[in-house]
Amino acid sequence: MAKSTKTAAAAPKPAAKAAKAAPKAATATAEKSEKIAKTQIIDMVADKTTLNKKQAGEAVASMLDVVVEALKGGKSVGLPGLGTFSVAKTAARQGVRPGTSEKITIPAGKKVRFKVASTLKTGL
Repeated sequence: MAKSTKTAAAAPKPAAKAAKAAPKAATATAEKSEKIAKTQIIDMVADKTTLNKKQAGEAVASMLDVVVEALKGGKSVGLPGLGTFSVAKTAARQGVRPGTSEKITIPAGKKVRFKVASTLKTGL
């Protein structure tokens, strides 16, 4: 016996609410750039060096670990031609809880900042 492959007609979706106008891009030429995954970086490092993929993966992972540990220690990390990662303190501030509109105090904390190197900025 063959099974029936009939499917019920999908119910029409309710009309969408009127969307707010999207904010305009900072520049008319702003385009969404493609994201490169860590595995793709590893492949690129392996292609540009004499390392195999396993060694390139270990090198990339080690570099990222060193950057993270330095930032956790409060140090800045400068990568010539790319930019500088640094840790900045944020002050406590007032905020609004989404959904309830309750006013809350957001505690002081830290965030990672990145300043692009001028050579990269002018080269884009």
